[in-house]
Amino acid sequence: MNSLDGIIRAVQAQGSTLRVAIAPCAERFVLRAALNAAELGLARPVFIGHRERACAAAQDICPNFADYEFIDCPDDHEAVHRAVDLYRAGEVQLIMKGLVSTATLLKAVLAKDAGLVAPGGILSLVSAFDAPNQQEQSGEPRLMLLTDAGVNIRPNLQRKMDILKNALGVARALGIVRPRVAVLAATEKVNFPAMPATLDADLLSKMAADGTFGDALVAGPLALDLAVSPVSARLKGVDNPVAGHADILLAPDIESGNILHKAIGVLLNAPIASVVVGSKVPVVVPSRGDSERSKLASIALAVFLAQHAASNLPGQHANSHVAAPALPQNNPQGATE
Repeated sequence: MNSLDGIIRAVQAQGSTLRVAIAPCAERFVLRAALNAAELGLARPVFIGHRERACAAAQDICPNFADYEFIDCPDDHEAVHRAVDLYRAGEVQLIMKGLVSTATLLKAVLAKDAGLVAPGGILSLVSAFDAPNQQEQSGEPRLMLLTDAGVNIRPNLQRKMDILKNALGVARALGIVRPRVAVLAATEKVNFPAMPATLDADLLSKMAADGTFGDALVAGPLALDLAVSPVSARLKGVDNPVAGHADILLAPDIESGNILHKAIGVLLNAPIASVVVGSKVPVVVPSRGDSERSKLASIALAVFLAQHAASNLPGQHANSHVAAPALPQNNPQGATE
């Protein structure tokens, strides 16, 4: 895959029949994204929520909304748990966040009785977007990934290792051969203890050299310009295969990751697809501020990852692991909206 449009076309070519539970659904931005995905053949929505509110919200955007499968569930928290139950029963293959916080949805996914978690690892948000500076490079379109802009607040070194492993799983599913990872910081030099992220980045790059992340190339600390711009890398005399050519941007914390995510989507007006991975089910977590294109691309990315997982695990259906095991219950994490 070399573009978000390519992911959408690939899912359409597969003739997706995957069902996505949307909970709670009584909000226009959620309804529009799910209905658009259904119209394009990306997924089959199962709406869960307050029926009267949902029908009122959909009145002027989908005249035949009553024809779609709907589970009446006025309580928002109960609607989220119903979505998880549907996944456990094999009746849906994806879950999409409606008008609740990301933390509320992930709490239901992480519940011990949900059966969606593995004994180690974490959940993390992986975002994909079209690389914006192609004129500086080969001119060929390609995807870039950003992590983690929405789940883990202040990850320590161990958690960054797991966040990176999640992102590498997504990159490889998308066909990125030998992913190049830039561990971001404000400078390319270790400055500890004033800037702890620089030391974490240096240690991650050393772990990669020892084979911790397979064949991935990991460099850090790298400032953003050095990670994405070959011109900046040349001017600053930084010579390594990641500088200027990063496939994955690993943010030092949720604040910097979230700012970068919104800079891509708002300042550049570029679509960006985001999915929470690390559990058995990809979770689509759109924000009300996301563009329609970003919401659609997020659904397509989740479907693509579910299809890839199913096709690469003989004997498994689409309810398969996507990238990495999920968060241990005694290891708290936070989430943005």
